[in-house]
Amino acid sequence: MGARLERSILDLLAQRDEGKTICPSDAARAVGTADGWRDLMEPARQAAQRLVEAGEVEVTQRGEVVDLPTARGPVRIRRAAPRSR
Repeated sequence: MGARLERSILDLLAQRDEGKTICPSDAARAVGTADGWRDLMEPARQAAQRLVEAGEVEVTQRGEVVDLPTARGPVRIRRAAPRSR
């Protein structure tokens, strides 16, 4: 399920304009059932964290990048800013 959630996050972000965000619930809804997506919220957050660690995405609150494991409340996910070399 984790890989499906990661792919869902990346697919949803690919459909958005650069800099736009999604909610973890968007990925949970895309992968889960109409009645069961809420059970996927924590796995969706875990999938987002794995993508953060891979440098694929950033997690934000009120537009500021936050550390997902310590963040409380609603978060948003966006593609990571390109790293300068």
